[in-house]
Amino acid sequence: YSFLQIVHILNMTSAKIVSFLLHPEESLHSLQNRIEFETGISTGNQELLLETGICLDPRKSASQCVIDGVRGWDSYMVYLFDKSKTVYDGPFASRSLSDCVNYIVQDSKIQLPIPQLRKVWAEAVHYVIGLKEDYSRLFQGQRAAMLSLLRYNANLIKMKNNMVSASQQLKAKLEFFHQSIRLDLERYSDQMAYGISSEKMLKAWKEMEEKASQCAQAEDIGYLDEQIMALHTEIVELQKSPYARRQGEVMESLEQRAIDLYKQLKTRPPDHAYSDSTDMVKIIVQTVQSQDRVLKELFGHLSKLLGCKQKIIDLLPKIEVALNNIKEADNSVMQMQGKRQREIWHLLKIACTQSSSRSLVSSSLEGTASTPAATWLPQNFSGNVPHPLSSMATPEDGENFVHVIEENLNYLELFSSILQEARQEQNSSMMVS
Repeated sequence: YSFLQIVHILNMTSAKIVSFLLHPEESLHSLQNRIEFETGISTGNQELLLETGICLDPRKSASQCVIDGVRGWDSYMVYLFDKSKTVYDGPFASRSLSDCVNYIVQDSKIQLPIPQLRKVWAEAVHYVIGLKEDYSRLFQGQRAAMLSLLRYNANLIKMKNNMVSASQQLKAKLEFFHQSIRLDLERYSDQMAYGISSEKMLKAWKEMEEKASQCAQAEDIGYLDEQIMALHTEIVELQKSPYARRQGEVMESLEQRAIDLYKQLKTRPPDHAYSDSTDMVKIIVQTVQSQDRVLKELFGHLSKLLGCKQKIIDLLPKIEVALNNIKEADNSVMQMQGKRQREIWHLLKIACTQSSSRSLVSSSLEGTASTPAATWLPQNFSGNVPHPLSSMATPEDGENFVHVIEENLNYLELFSSILQEARQEQNSSMMVS
């Protein structure tokens, strides 16, 4: 008997509780099939939440519904939601009256003997307490939905921050790319007429510039950011709403009044006196009316919570697509940057080769020693020029990338200086020859 586990499922779409005796090592899927049979909600549309807002893990057994050693083995409630619905139509009909309580409600002025009245009023108090507890359980279900929404929102914020960071990095890289390619094209045009030229390479560079402009579309995430911020504001308002807090004070007060009224009746001697139930029936009617009001507010608030959650579910794949587009654009920009810088180094190699060849011709004509090819390099040039991309650490945000841009533009200026001196060396050699 000690190994028996009973789980109570509160169906938030009908406000009804269904209970199941769990079989040893029963899977959650098996329990969901039983829930579908009892509630009509398909397993695919079932969302089962614990009080903490954590969704039950389909990879674990059904016993995850019950946590041993904290409370009674049969005191746990799991809240069932229908994922195909975001609007819940509550409030629902109150629990039914017993025959004897219904008897005094139909005619509150009927006179009953005190001993019989005690039994009827005891059931009436039980009914009032039950109405309050029904609301309390539904409020816990709404609270579980809020906690689940906040978990989804935390994941949304995390993904949004990743997207914004990636967008800022792409923006910084595109800014660097456009600045560097404009400098390359400018320097290339300066020497093209009398130096090294390649129409094919020039065309490729201009195509790169156009492609980089197209990549800029991926960094535009403003429309998603606006939707996320609007949703965040909506969630904050839901948290601040009075309906997000327990509204059962009136019902609790009525519950206490019913208990006090019953205690007063118990103190009356069990003689042949008779009494009516006017005061108790008033409490029953007021409690039913109060429950109707708070349940209407509760389910209206719950529908807004579920609507926000669905918006998050719809947004998450859009953010994934935006992230993938940014990553693809980022890779494309870096590949174009690497290709262009390899071409710059190739130009530099050609310039060095031509300079060496012309120097050798000049020295053979004059009988003088040839000047080493490296003499045109700047005096402070170490000879170990790293590939510009090798110093490009991936920044965590756009601001860190500014330093990287400046360093790489310095490299480009160095390349231009090297090529300029190479051309001067070539011209000098040609004049001597």
